Amino acid sequence: MQHKVITISRQYGSGGRIVAQKLAEKLNIPFYDNELINLAAEKTGLSKECFHEAESVSTGNLLLSLTTLTPSIDSYGLPLNEKIFLVQSQVIKEVAEQGSCVIVGRCADYVLSEFPNCINIFIHADLEERVQRATQLYHLNSKHPESDVLKTDKKRAGYYSYFTGHKWGKLENYDLSIDTSKMALDDIVDVLQCYIEKR
Repeated sequence: MQHKVITISRQYGSGGRIVAQKLAEKLNIPFYDNELINLAAEKTGLSKECFHEAESVSTGNLLLSLTTLTPSIDSYGLPLNEKIFLVQSQVIKEVAEQGSCVIVGRCADYVLSEFPNCINIFIHADLEERVQRATQLYHLNSKHPESDVLKTDKKRAGYYSYFTGHKWGKLENYDLSIDTSKMALDDIVDVLQCYIEKR
């Protein structure tokens, strides 16, 4: 396959991560999700927990120039969550340059906006189905699962807006948007594989 990088953004409970992982396996290319945190943690010497915590701290609206990324991010004098974003962005660019891969979340579509042959996909589903998947597969244990699913999406939207200045889930930001409520996940993987190979 020609060098292509596929980014997957997804609503919580939509099955987006499962689809991304199956797609990477089918295309026989690397899959990056938490692996990005591991690589970024190694690069900075910070704990993985720092990266997970930083993802939940995002308020305001900060536009960062990703063209100036360098390993010496300490010189930026930015808050920790913003430094962590810069390191993750640098790692995303590095893995994208190494070869074809599938990357889940972490504003990868924005980070790689100038990267050739980048295919950005948004995966969503009906709220009822997302709640069902979250409780059954993700083991969400809550008295108010609908509220928790929506809160997770709100956090993702806030994180995306904070670091990109763009609206998360806006159709114009993606090459393809697909509803997992309409098909089995394996069939969706087949559809995405066909789309990617024809691009």
